[in-house]
Amino acid sequence: MKKILAIALALVMVLSLGAIAFADDEPIKVGIINNDPNESGYRTANVADFERVFSEENGYEAQTFYSLKNDEQIAAAQQMIQGDIDFLLLSAAATTGWDSVLQDAQTNGIPVILFDRTIDADESLYVASVVSDMAKEGETAVNWLAEQGLDEYNIIHIQGTMGSAAQVGRTGALDEKVAAEDSWNIVTQQTADWNAETAQQIVQSVIDSGEDFNVIYAENDDMARGAVAALDKANISHGVDGDVIVMGFDCNKWALEEVLAGRWNYDGQCNPFQADTIDGIIKDLMAGNEPAEKTIIMEEVGFDAATITQEDIDASGIGVGSEEMAEEAEAEEPAEDAEEEPAEEEAAE
Repeated sequence: MKKILAIALALVMVLSLGAIAFADDEPIKVGIINNDPNESGYRTANVADFERVFSEENGYEAQTFYSLKNDEQIAAAQQMIQGDIDFLLLSAAATTGWDSVLQDAQTNGIPVILFDRTIDADESLYVASVVSDMAKEGETAVNWLAEQGLDEYNIIHIQGTMGSAAQVGRTGALDEKVAAEDSWNIVTQQTADWNAETAQQIVQSVIDSGEDFNVIYAENDDMARGAVAALDKANISHGVDGDVIVMGFDCNKWALEEVLAGRWNYDGQCNPFQADTIDGIIKDLMAGNEPAEKTIIMEEVGFDAATITQEDIDASGIGVGSEEMAEEAEAEEPAEDAEEEPAEEEAAE
């Protein structure tokens, strides 16, 4: 299989070719390198999308490795390349360090398709990318913030995992604006690694310090939620007509509900549904056709509390809403109580 693909891929790059022959009962073997499904609501939706498409029912045999650490992802990718896969699908934890992996894949005749995030590598080393434009996401959000017309911007900036494409893009746009405008100030700039609890601690620390702030720019929804928890605990108003502007990214359904209710001001979309597009690229390659586009950018927008509608939430929200989240949390409580009861009885004895 690999040798066939190696020859076919080389021809695709130069000439285009006739269809690659696969036995009807032979699955397409894909290796998927992705981030931890528990990283965020975005990632949960992204993983579920890939599991739906790259399934046995759809003619695939998938090996998947999850990690938020770039070195672990690289090691897993190298193992897959030396094993038995036909395609490598990659969402890198960090943008750098992937050249040798991509070169090894090319040497072994394994086409690489990037998804979700870009990496710093020569385009000749992968056949296509289906990604979000993280820099544009940041630029759209920062432009929206500038339009709010504050006399002074004192910003708590909560970053995602450092070095990831999402962090680099969303941070870069804000850093550029702060450097260019005297009225824009960073009160603190720290990573919470996409985690709500860590974000809450960061904001609580600023509150305890007594420093003034009027904007929270959180690079994903979970971190924005953690930030808001700290504001609520300190009785600091936020959202529409509040003292603090709250911004998140990813457009989880529950987060867009916060925007619609006016408790948050802005949420930037990051589209997790790339699997169907990648499936089409794989089928094109197998048929001897080059991908129609080398880079496919997912369509994404930002949602403002002043203009968002329920229809926007229904169309663009990912995952579950606030009520469903509450129901899921409530459903877990009896199991926890049941585990605690025997311990209480033992203590009584």
